Amino acid sequence: MSYRPNPRPTTPAASTPGRRAALLAGAVSTLLAVAVAGPAAAADTGTPARSGAVTTQTATTSEARVTTAVLDLDHPALKPQVRGKDVPYDTASIIKVDILATLLLQAQDAGRGLTQQERTWATAMIEHSDNDAANALWRRIGQAPGLEAANKRLGLSSTVGGAAGKWGLTQTTATDQIRLLRAVFADGGTSSANGSALTEASRTYIRTLMTRIAAEQSWGVSAASDAGWALKNGWLQRSTTGLWDINSVGEVTSGTHHYLVAVLSAGNVSMPGGIAAVERAARTAVSSAQAAG
Repeated sequence: MSYRPNPRPTTPAASTPGRRAALLAGAVSTLLAVAVAGPAAAADTGTPARSGAVTTQTATTSEARVTTAVLDLDHPALKPQVRGKDVPYDTASIIKVDILATLLLQAQDAGRGLTQQERTWATAMIEHSDNDAANALWRRIGQAPGLEAANKRLGLSSTVGGAAGKWGLTQTTATDQIRLLRAVFADGGTSSANGSALTEASRTYIRTLMTRIAAEQSWGVSAASDAGWALKNGWLQRSTTGLWDINSVGEVTSGTHHYLVAVLSAGNVSMPGGIAAVERAARTAVSSAQAAG
């Protein structure tokens, strides 16, 4: 494999969900302006809550569910190991990787590189999970129809773009997220009868941004890594229930192997609790993949 993530282990500060949630709460908020006032309304626009923009509604009952999928990149012929029901979940901000992949594929088709403005948006969207940048690029790619056209070429079969501006309510499965990660991280990319996939330059660009995630957002699948990692997380509190979607996808190094990992969860009572559940699931899934050889 020609690619290895930056040797950047998770910091001690990132090892405690409560500490991470506090850091997130102190960050600068950039939320999509919505016509309906109030943070609870903002959650169900599909724009993930950021920087402590937590709804005032309190969930009293957990409906938590989690699904993981892991693929050993050093044995790419193997199928992903899936734990839990491989059913659709809200993407929240993990869709931002797919938005960027779609933008790059469209740019390839047009025979051009990204503009400086597109690169600025891409950096903010991936490294800092900036929602304004995601809004701009969601429109640039043609929203859900543009995303779904690109996904057919990237090998995804179970991802449905969120309607209108609700990119955070895009539906996906853990297996589909592994397909997307494979198109980004595996040597040679993917191809389909419908056209070419991402070039090496495009894949390298996405991978690089995913190794530069802001420190307060470096939780999730990185908990399963003992060396380098690259990731994107997503979190969204649903206004209808007050419960949290917490997701994490990326590539981790554990032992001598490199793994693609997708952890999707919903129905979490709190963001810190959801983060802790996702990290436990990631560690368990990678340990299981290691044991399987």
